Amino acid sequence: MSGTGWTTPPGRVARIKRRLQDGAHAAVEPLVTLLSRLGVHADHLTIGGLVLSVFSGLAFYAGHTRSGALMLLLAGLCDILDGELARRAGAASRFGAFLDSTLDRLSEAVVLLGILGFYLRNLYALVLHPEEALGQISTGLEPLTWAVVAFTAALALVGSFMVSYTRARAEGLGLDCRVGWFERPERLVLLAAAGLLRVFWAMSAALLLLAILSFATAAQRVAHVHRITRRAGMDRLGG
Repeated sequence: MSGTGWTTPPGRVARIKRRLQDGAHAAVEPLVTLLSRLGVHADHLTIGGLVLSVFSGLAFYAGHTRSGALMLLLAGLCDILDGELARRAGAASRFGAFLDSTLDRLSEAVVLLGILGFYLRNLYALVLHPEEALGQISTGLEPLTWAVVAFTAALALVGSFMVSYTRARAEGLGLDCRVGWFERPERLVLLAAAGLLRVFWAMSAALLLLAILSFATAAQRVAHVHRITRRAGMDRLGG
């Protein structure tokens, strides 16, 4: 169960994020109205977002980063619209929220796996074609760089899941955990921006930043839960 004594006042970052979210929801309101009149259901958009994310991951894997970024942004738009449409239709449900969160995790995973696969594919190509490796070394791009960035993508994937897991576990214990600097919208925007730039260093830097900020957000949530459980005298489970 959650009580008012277990929550903390929203910080400045949270207030800014809330205003941005409110602005985004207001901006898509006409589109929500149109989709509602056309008979589109929230579940259609949830599934559509997953499909777009899969194609985004495939595009990133093939090296078509701008196409991948555009599809990723469209998937993010579907993520905004499905919740708004469910509320508009009065069809919001616990299972719908559960399904939406589950598919969000899967969607983000396939995109990051596509990016990870791109770097591994290029590293493998250098093994098969040493002359290409020599050519890249002459430009200052070491083969090890591909492996390092691939590992960074894997860390980013783990970090994104940790952000989601810490909130889900806290809420499973009946605790409010709506805190965090770097959540899914920020991660999607960062990856999309890097993809649109279509520059090697941009995606590398984005993955590193995503990994660092995701783990920092997970740690922020751990600290938040520790603080509110200690304050409420709930640091021990029953037994």
